[in-house]
Formats: sequence, structure tokens, C-alpha cells
Amino acid sequence: MVVRIRLARFGCRNRPFYRLMAADSRSRRDGKHLEVLGYYDPLPGKDGGKRMGLKFDRVKYWLSVGAQPSDPVERILFRAGILPPPPMLAMAHKGGPRDRQLIDPMTGHPLDIEGLSIVDDPNAPDGENGASIEKTA
Repeated sequence: MVVRIRLARFGCRNRPFYRLMAADSRSRRDGKHLEVLGYYDPLPGKDGGKRMGLKFDRVKYWLSVGAQPSDPVERILFRAGILPPPPMLAMAHKGGPRDRQLIDPMTGHPLDIEGLSIVDDPNAPDGENGASIEKTA
């Protein structure tokens, strides 16, 4: 049995409210679950921020026994400080081609790095390890 940590949608139309659930990967989105781990309200409140509440100890327990978070839950857990930053490549859209532009994990905005080249070994001469050294004038 593969356990996933995922969101289950509650609320009404145009007013979503989500609960973080530990559930079997074969069960439906809003179906049978093992444990409720928190909530997430994506609509801004009176203070202008999104609200979320997590049971940190239970989330850490499920991650320690091998539960896999879904992509939206992974972003929520990163913002909460439980998981490390996601990979540093940006995607145009889900399932689309990847850009090779570096992304700042804290803000999500592309990094502006001009005139910088990435080399596997900075001491190796041109063409030795397959990477070329770019020289700027």
C-alpha cells in the first residue's frame, strides 16, 4: 500500500477549502483516508494572506515512514519549512518542456545571471570534460 499525502477538496463552488490527508494512493480524492494532517485555505482572508494549519509531528511521521507528498502538498510543506526546496528548473506548464533557466527557490522568480558559464571542473581546459568555457571580453 502506497501512502500519499494529498489535498481533499471541501467547501462549495468558487469557495475551495482543502484538507491535507494521508491516504492510500488507490482511494479517490475525497474518499477514504487514513488521517487528517491539516488544512489549507487558498482564498485570502481579511489580512490578505492564505491560511494553513498543519500537525507538524504527524506530517513528519508520515514522511518518515515513506509517504509521498503530491506536488501541491510538496509546495505547501516547503513553505512551512518541513521539506527542502523543490528542484531548481522552471516549467512552462505542467507536462510541458522545461526551461533551463535557474529559479530562486524562495521567491519562484527566475535568476538573472548573464555572462556566467557553468563548468563541471573549473581547472579543466576547453573540451576535456564535455563543457566549454565561455570567455567574456
